[in-house]
Amino acid sequence: MKKPFQKKPKEIKEETSLTDADYNRNKLFKKGINLMADEKLEDATEVFEQVLRIDPDNVDVLLKLGYAEFHLDDYASALRVYDKILEIDVTNSEAWNLKSLVHYEQKQYAKALDSAEKSIESEPTYGMAHYNKACFLSLLYQIPESLEALKRAIEIDVKNARKAVKDRDFINVRIEEGFKRIIEVVVLESIRQGYHTIGAIVWTTFLDKADALDALAKLIEKGLILKHKKTELFSKVDYYDLVPEMAKKVGVDKRGLLGITHKKLPVLVKNLKEISQSIQTIKSSIEDEDMEKTIENFDLFIDPKKHGQQMIEQFFEEHREIRLWKIRLKDRGIDYLKDHKKKMLDTFDNIEATITQKLRYEVARTKS
Repeated sequence: MKKPFQKKPKEIKEETSLTDADYNRNKLFKKGINLMADEKLEDATEVFEQVLRIDPDNVDVLLKLGYAEFHLDDYASALRVYDKILEIDVTNSEAWNLKSLVHYEQKQYAKALDSAEKSIESEPTYGMAHYNKACFLSLLYQIPESLEALKRAIEIDVKNARKAVKDRDFINVRIEEGFKRIIEVVVLESIRQGYHTIGAIVWTTFLDKADALDALAKLIEKGLILKHKKTELFSKVDYYDLVPEMAKKVGVDKRGLLGITHKKLPVLVKNLKEISQSIQTIKSSIEDEDMEKTIENFDLFIDPKKHGQQMIEQFFEEHREIRLWKIRLKDRGIDYLKDHKKKMLDTFDNIEATITQKLRYEVARTKS
């Protein structure tokens, strides 16, 4: 007859074994990520395959493996990996989107479109999938549908407008009036951000000079911007400004020395201080690994009724990252929070440091 205390060594051994497996998996996964960063993709795929021998259904690892194989031009292997992910989770929007890119590289645009649409069905606000859908529709000569998809992509992420104006996949829609209006939006945004000469506008938007000038002419005709002469270094150059009504409506960035911008909005300092206070709240819930509270606090930086709009204007990339964290945290739970805890805290620390600098600048400017 076995005594009760004799079971303890077995329990300890099992727990240690599980811990070792998790440790080895995480260590190998990080190694694979580092190899990808060093562009050693073949070595990275070998490491990810080792991880999958430990944890065959790990979606994060499968996504990285498929991505590495895609960039090695091993499209058949990449598709097999993405299909395996979709067997595990048919609603994985990232896998559908990545699968669409494989079909795109294979010039199978109809299949690419189908995958992009399934990605959007799984995550309606996935801007990249909307953008890719617009590309595929253009390549399939479905012009109105392409412009509509591109419009949606820009609504989700305004940077897609700047990307689109130089994307050769839109060659079939460039002559359309709808696409020309997108170019006008890009030029208008450049002026709003403080770039007033044709050289600066071309430099910031990557537009051809002719396209930029054409957009400027149409914006002048529509009464949205003004053109006047300004003396610079003993010569006069064309200078473009938003009309006062438009500037008041959308706000204007004043660009000073070293390209530093100042948002001419009377509530800027108040907004920055409120964001700073909210950062303390979110950092506390992340440090405590309180998943429900962290998800709730993410809304402080996402909801337009809270700090969402200010985050888009001041910290666009971070705003997008926070949205993704919220989605992933809801899907994957506390383990995702633990794995990404450091990155989250570092991101909010960086936002806080930037806010501190901006507040000091505002205070100094007010006193001067």
